[in-house]
Amino acid sequence: MDKHPIPASFSDRRRLLWDRLTRGLVTVSAVSVMLVMLLLFGWLLWVVLPLFASPTFSPSAANALPASLLPARVLGLDADQRTGWRIDNAGEGRFFSLPDGAIAAGQALSDRRPLRQVATNRDGSALALADADGRLHLVTVDLSQPAAPRWRFPFAPELTVPEVGRLRALALATGEGDRWTLAVSGERGSMLLRLRPGAAPQRQWLAEIPAERLLLTPDGQQLYLQQQQQLTLWHTGSGLPRLRERVALPRPPLALALLGGGASLLVADDQGISQWFDVPGSDGPQLTFIRRVAGTDGHRHLLVEPLRRVFATLSPAGELTLFSSKREGALAREALGTGISALRFSPHGDGLLLERAGQWQHYRVDNPWPDLSWRSLWQKVWYEHYPAPDWVWQSSAASDNYQAKFSLVPMVSGTLKAAGLALLFATPLALAAAIYTAWFMSPGLRRVVKPAMEMMGALPSVVVGLIAGLWLAPTLGDRLIGVLLLPVVLTLTLLGCAWCNARLPERWRQRPGREMLILIPLLLLVSGVTLWLVPMLTGEAFTARWRDGYEQRNLLVAGVAMGFALVPLIFTLAEDALFSVPVELSQASLALGATPWQTLVHVVLPGASAGIFAALMIGFGRAIGETMIVLMAAGNTPQTDGGLFHGLRTLAANVAIEMPEAAAGSAHYRVLFLSALVLLLFTLVVNTLAEWVRHGLRQRYQATGGRG
Repeated sequence: MDKHPIPASFSDRRRLLWDRLTRGLVTVSAVSVMLVMLLLFGWLLWVVLPLFASPTFSPSAANALPASLLPARVLGLDADQRTGWRIDNAGEGRFFSLPDGAIAAGQALSDRRPLRQVATNRDGSALALADADGRLHLVTVDLSQPAAPRWRFPFAPELTVPEVGRLRALALATGEGDRWTLAVSGERGSMLLRLRPGAAPQRQWLAEIPAERLLLTPDGQQLYLQQQQQLTLWHTGSGLPRLRERVALPRPPLALALLGGGASLLVADDQGISQWFDVPGSDGPQLTFIRRVAGTDGHRHLLVEPLRRVFATLSPAGELTLFSSKREGALAREALGTGISALRFSPHGDGLLLERAGQWQHYRVDNPWPDLSWRSLWQKVWYEHYPAPDWVWQSSAASDNYQAKFSLVPMVSGTLKAAGLALLFATPLALAAAIYTAWFMSPGLRRVVKPAMEMMGALPSVVVGLIAGLWLAPTLGDRLIGVLLLPVVLTLTLLGCAWCNARLPERWRQRPGREMLILIPLLLLVSGVTLWLVPMLTGEAFTARWRDGYEQRNLLVAGVAMGFALVPLIFTLAEDALFSVPVELSQASLALGATPWQTLVHVVLPGASAGIFAALMIGFGRAIGETMIVLMAAGNTPQTDGGLFHGLRTLAANVAIEMPEAAAGSAHYRVLFLSALVLLLFTLVVNTLAEWVRHGLRQRYQATGGRG
């Protein structure tokens, strides 16, 4: 007799047709879900990947200069990169069109005297020209009408500073209201000049120090004066200049420059370029050596962008190398050729104008996000004015000169801490409730309790967050000691109830569910006494010491609120897993003489371990992606070192808070999309590992059948 089963055959064509249609519909739906996930992942990558693209240079054709022109002393161009200008060694200024190369007629800016010193403000719109006779000519570049650019002279045609003698160094800064600050140094010393249209110049003597180099911050509030290896810092705000500190440089500098914002000082010497900025100290800010920029040795020319903290070096071979203040190593390298006599970035750093013998050339520079790198997102960075390297998220500030800080570590840390504490709070409650409901509770009571718990899961998270922020946060603060003691007290109460339950009359223990009539009121009473009586007995002074450093919206509040939201989800999945363990296994264990508790521990829990683990991982994933509760209860403080009573910010909450105000296409916008991508990848990895562990547990405790 053939023992192989005979495959069933259906003659009903309509049934076969519906079967094929259903199979096709299910297949198409599954493939569609996978395609949507791949599309989402690809779109996030498409938005994020440009952050890590290398800068590129796009040169225009070289344009010849008239043979009669002298070499340029200084170059400049407007923000739209349509008009350029040059001033040669004889003080003659000319405008020229960048698109077509047309050169306008020249204009003498210094009575055609040879120039000894030239200084510009931050964006190159104002210049101070010092000729060989010691006269100062103050000029502005008016590019408000691109078709008719012109030179303006806001002050007297020329100024003289005989007090300092023969000029050796010059620095310029401009402010609101056409206020100019000019620092000059000569053989007899250094002086500060404050100029306003229609007013006589204010002359303020600094010191009898003949400086080799002078640097003014863009706002004119601080002056760097360098003589050999001695660097002197002056506070030049309103009032008389004040000496702030003296710093000894390790080597004689070859060049000095200030990065955008004026907070970071670059010092170039024979060993390369080093970065310095103020660090808080016991006696106020101290100019401190921060780092030596790798890859800058052997470069003779130092060039900085006007607005961003990006600088470049030019090697003797004509290779331009881009650097950023927050990144290690070079951003990009471009061979510009030899013989370059003048070089300047556009105001926004997206263009470059250079001049070599007999010609000029314009480059388009694509470098929109120079400060961002994988290192700055995940490692500590030493930001300007910070006492030490740190993980910092600060996407905006009141000042236009701020340095954006996009470290994802505070949000990742906050996400893991909030999700971990929520899971720690929810897991014992949910699993204990699931075990009791599935194994010990009477069927009639289970039919009431289980739907009630599932309905709790339908409570909107925004409602939970609102309750946590408005009621739970101040309540926990007022009863902090009782809240911390509550888990211990409830555990002891449950153990005591278990001991007492074994000594109840037999008729009570034979009726499952009756113990709830005693347990629930007792737990409520113990909870009320702990939360109300303990803080009253300990006193306000003792409570205040516990609340030291307590922030009303903190990790504890967020963890409790999120844990409350996770309990129904974990309970439902775990209870289903426990209830679906084959009834034959538990009955066999009981028939062999095992107690109900031994059967639960050694038979039911191992059989349901895969489902319980899946419930915990789904709850963890729910906590990782939670937004509204942490948004309203966690304080939204992006910090890494905060404890249980301090605020935090999660990845999901950070995206929800800042995405509406992020400019489309900006670095901030793309970093927020990177946060979403990190959240997606993290969830994918956790779920993959969870499925792998769940599959292993299922294979180990696999069984067939079901519980009726």
